[in-house]
Amino acid sequence: MVTSAFPSAAAAGVRWQGLAPVADVRTRALVLGSFPGVRSLQLQQYYAHPQNHFWRLMQALWPQHPQPPREDYAGRCEWLLARGLGLWDVYASCEREGSLDSAIRAAQPNDIAGLRRLCPHLTLALHNGSESFKHAKQTRAMGLEALRLPSTSPANASWSFEKKLQAWHDALAAHSLV
Repeated sequence: MVTSAFPSAAAAGVRWQGLAPVADVRTRALVLGSFPGVRSLQLQQYYAHPQNHFWRLMQALWPQHPQPPREDYAGRCEWLLARGLGLWDVYASCEREGSLDSAIRAAQPNDIAGLRRLCPHLTLALHNGSESFKHAKQTRAMGLEALRLPSTSPANASWSFEKKLQAWHDALAAHSLV
């Protein structure tokens, strides 16, 4: 089986490798997605699809602190880390055709416990969507509080941006992160 970090939009029977975590000693909460979509893998950036609400939601949570532009991904990651948030996915690799979570097959989990050792202040797992939240039992077993948040994916069209923003705001405010 071929392994690649750069899938075509409809490749099947290929094992994809996920992205490295965005986290450091400042990380208090870890946003856990399921696995990067095709566009994110192609660009090697979390939440790279222009219709994904993640980065727009984050800016709306901290309007007084302008986020670096889309072209400055490293700056955006630093901006997020400065607010105590890290990024990763529950799956390190998987087989999948397209970008939908429902198409994930033969997934291998990431070593979240290992990451926790590098992030001594990590206490909260923010599961971005239902596929990620399937791993809440494991994150709780590590002593992390696990919250299910509405997916920021464009596939989650049943939630408006405003409704997603309220849910994310409430979760972060309850942990003094906004």
